[in-house]
Amino acid sequence: MTTNHTITLLPLGSTFQVESTAGATVLTAAEAAGINLPNSCRNGTCRTCLCRLASGTVRYLVEWPGLSIEEKREDYLLPCVAVPTSDLVVSAPLAKRRA
Repeated sequence: MTTNHTITLLPLGSTFQVESTAGATVLTAAEAAGINLPNSCRNGTCRTCLCRLASGTVRYLVEWPGLSIEEKREDYLLPCVAVPTSDLVVSAPLAKRRA
């Protein structure tokens, strides 16, 4: 069964859907919705895309993404390797709509 999750990016206020069975990351879903998030490596190591998870849950495509234990406790996430498992609200201050 296909489930869609809603991702809301703050403070931009953009909301978009991602199909959970597609395995799309937060980053690729944002790009498909016409939103640019800072990124570089796309494999969870460079931390360019670091954001904060205000609500919701994700699973990671890599066993240990480039987050410290403290950052995980403080709900930081790396959108390039994070796949939504619920609706999300993400604090991404550098997110921009494509012109």
